[in-house]
Amino acid sequence: MRAGGTERAGAGPPGAAPGGGAGEPPGLPAVDALLERLAETDHLTADGHLAVYEDVHRGLRAELTSLDARPAPASRPHDPRS
Repeated sequence: MRAGGTERAGAGPPGAAPGGGAGEPPGLPAVDALLERLAETDHLTADGHLAVYEDVHRGLRAELTSLDARPAPASRPHDPRS
C-alpha cells in the first residue's frame, strides 16, 4: 500500500499475472488464451476494460458449457465386496 492507504493501480502480490490473475494457467489451451486476454486491460483505459471482461466471461462460460455437453465417463459395475 502507498501512503494514505491506497494501492498502486495494477499492483498485486509478487508473481501476480497481468490483469490481476494469479499463478499458473490452468493448462487448457482455450482457457489459457482467454485468461491471457485479460493482460490487454493493462494497456487500456478503464472504459476499455468492459469489452475485454465481457468477451473473456463469454468465452469461459462457453468452455464450461462444453464440459456439460461431453459424455460422462462410463461407470464401473458395483462391487458388493468392501
